[in-house]
Amino acid sequence: MNIIITNTAGVPIYEQISSQIKGMIMSGKLKEGDALPSMRTLAQDLRISVITTKRAYEILESEGLIQSFTGRGSFVAAQNPELLREQNLREIEKHLAAAADIAKQSGVTNEELCELLSLILDE
Repeated sequence: MNIIITNTAGVPIYEQISSQIKGMIMSGKLKEGDALPSMRTLAQDLRISVITTKRAYEILESEGLIQSFTGRGSFVAAQNPELLREQNLREIEKHLAAAADIAKQSGVTNEELCELLSLILDE
């Protein structure tokens, strides 16, 4: 599992970890039943505290994306594809709303914003 953390992102490390694992689950790179690295192993690999990886895993578990079993580890939970799609759409909507707010403040027209989105999608 390739997780990249940065100290300059302004985002807590546990959120960086949980969002990257969530992205892997949503994209299908991690599938139902796939084992995640143990919290200690991930902490050692990333050179961070076990408490930080524990917090990231707790977020994922609270969102129903993983299941943890004492003595066995953490695994990708069964996912409802329609529920995942709905979660993705909510996330996309949140980011697009933030982008639209910035565009309005900057005087970017709807056409320019749509053109920019088309360019990004074509990459």
